[in-house]
Amino acid sequence: MATKKEYYGTGRRKSSVARVFVKPGKGNIVVNDTPVDQYFPQATLVLDLKQPLTILGVEGKYDVKATVKGGGFSGQAGALRLGIARALLEAGEDRKSLKVNGMLTRDARSKERKKYGLKKARRAPQFSKR
Repeated sequence: MATKKEYYGTGRRKSSVARVFVKPGKGNIVVNDTPVDQYFPQATLVLDLKQPLTILGVEGKYDVKATVKGGGFSGQAGALRLGIARALLEAGEDRKSLKVNGMLTRDARSKERKKYGLKKARRAPQFSKR
């Protein structure tokens, strides 16, 4: 009895965290129990998260099931992209092509914290002469 193995990868971007499960299949991508085209409002975000699959040329070979929490759609798509890339590595795909295209690097940019006495992280209150 041959069981299909499932590969796992975690992705983070801004304040989003994605838990990604990749297994051999027909290329279906499901995010939070919703098809990816319905979950994300923009097609560019879908293209962005599919990049690791496209680079390796395995778009129709793996099914992706993901759970994403936190942040907005852009951060969630970035987190999914990293999670998919890490899961594909675990599945035994080519590391070099992913690394060269920057798919394995965590984008550490996040929102800067607000400081006291300011309105936002760097925005000072409006100056009044009188």
